[in-house]
Amino acid sequence: MNADSANDVANAAPAPGNPGSSEPLSFDYAQELDLADPLQEHRDAFIGSDDPALVAYLDGNSLGRPLQASADRIGSFITEQWGSRLIRGWDEGWLTLPARIGDDLGAVMLGAAPGQITIGDSTTVLLYKLCRAAVAARPDRREIVLDTENFPTDRFVLQGIAAECGLELRWITPAYEGGVTAAELEAAVGEHTALVLLSHVAYRSGYLADVPALTEIAHRAGALILWDLCHSAGVLPSQLDNWQVDLAVGCTYKYLNGGPGSPAFAYVRREHQESLRQPIQGWLGSDDPFRMGEDYQPAAGIRAFTSGTPPILGMLALQDMIALIESVGIEAVRSKSIALTDYATDLYDGVLAPLGVQLASPRDSQWRGGHITLDHPSFREVTAKLWEQGIIPDFRNPNGIRLGLSPLSTSFSEIWVGVDAIHQAL
Repeated sequence: MNADSANDVANAAPAPGNPGSSEPLSFDYAQELDLADPLQEHRDAFIGSDDPALVAYLDGNSLGRPLQASADRIGSFITEQWGSRLIRGWDEGWLTLPARIGDDLGAVMLGAAPGQITIGDSTTVLLYKLCRAAVAARPDRREIVLDTENFPTDRFVLQGIAAECGLELRWITPAYEGGVTAAELEAAVGEHTALVLLSHVAYRSGYLADVPALTEIAHRAGALILWDLCHSAGVLPSQLDNWQVDLAVGCTYKYLNGGPGSPAFAYVRREHQESLRQPIQGWLGSDDPFRMGEDYQPAAGIRAFTSGTPPILGMLALQDMIALIESVGIEAVRSKSIALTDYATDLYDGVLAPLGVQLASPRDSQWRGGHITLDHPSFREVTAKLWEQGIIPDFRNPNGIRLGLSPLSTSFSEIWVGVDAIHQAL
């Protein structure tokens, strides 16, 4: 990839901690950052990291790369467990896998004590379950607070629940490049608020919400709050228990590398598990599934929030990414994530800003998750061209290219190649 276009403006942006003497916007500088990166060695653990046809993968916040360990685990499961043990596998650990993986997820990166997280269903289904249970637990309150910039699924699910239950939606319209602030939430909640639904990291802008402050505001109003962790789980640490979070939902195919359509997770704070009643009453969530009783009685604890047979194959790969993050440390993952997004922002300043591209994400890493979004009217066409070249960012309506930087599999060199290709296309 030609380095001339970036080198021409090499002095236009500050260096994000120069490890050597190369110009900050040069490809050589990106390579020096890779050599100085203590997590760079883990890229080799991901399948496709050495694929010459895939020049730069910048969409790890939509679908993470698979780990070789996951390929080995799934192959072994098919031949040695499914193929050999068959139905006996349910009695030999499969049925308890959702809660076991949930406990690991809580311990390694979510700050949740055991018995509060389960794996299963899609994000959409889990959002419905927990939101529907939350509003039913506040029958004297008729309002749900949410924001206009949240992911469509979150908004659509709550629109459906509001119509189903005769509730009113109270909308917050945050800054386009930001997210919901404490002042905005304070103005929206009140004595009629049953539930607040917000995202830890905004799917488009990458804005990182102040979870403890916003949670406290919801609680002062007497409301429950549910946090969407889809764009934060696996890329930055959470402290759900310490933050007093009531409910949370997140997917596992982004930074947790569970694979296409891998099941989501649900967190239900222990103190709410007996009082909240989820609406999809399946056999596995009953107190004694194999009794095959006539009437539904919910199980004790987090299992009450499950419904049907757990998707065992779909959750196998998740275990390997949790183990990798545990070995590295979620704080180290967050540090690398900040370095990647800072570097991408520096390249934007020096190479893309002069061409009229707008930064649609927070500039301060304190308020930014693991991705940045850049806006330009030509970016729909530019994204299609980049994909043809084996450079894979994400396009988000109406005119954004989203650079999703997965810390354990994305290199600084890939970011340089991606930004340089955008520059050349413009």
